[in-house]
Amino acid sequence: MIKNAIIIFTCLLSSITFSQTTIVDQENRNPVSYATVSFGNGHGIFADDEGKFIFTKKLYADIDTLFISALGYKDYKVATVNLTKTVELLPFQDALDEVLLRYTPKGKSKEETLKPTVHDDYYKCWLPTIESEIAVYFDNDNPAKAKKVNTLLLPIKVEAKDWSKRKTKTSNKLPFSTLFRVQFYENEDGLPGDVLTYDKIVFRVTEASESVFEVDVSSNNIYIPKEGMFVSLQVLGYTDKAGKLLPNKKYREVKTARGIIKVSTTFRPLLPFTDLVKTPKTFVKRVFLNNNQWVLFDKKNIQDSNLLKAGLNNYAIGLGLQVYKEED
Repeated sequence: MIKNAIIIFTCLLSSITFSQTTIVDQENRNPVSYATVSFGNGHGIFADDEGKFIFTKKLYADIDTLFISALGYKDYKVATVNLTKTVELLPFQDALDEVLLRYTPKGKSKEETLKPTVHDDYYKCWLPTIESEIAVYFDNDNPAKAKKVNTLLLPIKVEAKDWSKRKTKTSNKLPFSTLFRVQFYENEDGLPGDVLTYDKIVFRVTEASESVFEVDVSSNNIYIPKEGMFVSLQVLGYTDKAGKLLPNKKYREVKTARGIIKVSTTFRPLLPFTDLVKTPKTFVKRVFLNNNQWVLFDKKNIQDSNLLKAGLNNYAIGLGLQVYKEED
């Protein structure tokens, strides 16, 4: 899969004229990493770690306007005919002035683990797309104890290269290299609210990764607020071997009797969903639609989901915590 993406991109570079744009902070001229570039039609792409993205009419012939956004910046709208090599985003003044108070609690502490739920059933997995972001809620059962998040434990499922041998543990795996982004949100009336950190936390998963992928976030100093928090996972796209985002097309066009339908590209690995967690804790949103509105992942909000029809309504992320004794 990843080899095919590299080949496609190489062919595009050699056959078309493309426009590479860099998104920068208007104040300090630093690149704005992983900014969202929406097409206004439910689809879009992301800038890479250097704030760069590639847009060409060859890939997206029907797109005439781009909507660019990033945490801490004012949204930017530009007609594709006016797209320049550099786009400047204006920071929100309150984001510039904000000081995030990060502290280390005093006293003894111990490590605790909230275990993830893992399984090997391909048919009980979410197929990630860059259009969707998944967030899982974690409550704070004892606000008197400071709880620092050291590790994220993310259940994943890789696929056998040969489908007929998918149940054989030693079978070769379908190759991929995918970049994900993690974000932490406050609990705002039962939905993900403001971010808990502006740190950009990204990681790369390949077919060689373990079934529980560990992400070390100990240096980000994330503490679970008394109202609880949300941890979200979002695909940014396939990468090359060095972990650089590939600007391959994020959807394909399928001809039907009703016309051309755009089908989102699904990325690997798969994300195992479960029915073992009874309380609904998983929320989803369409990144490029509905003003980024979050909804609970249930039958009331999500139509025609095979996962929900099977009673699978939660993605059970685990956490590695440093729990401090109760404050006096």
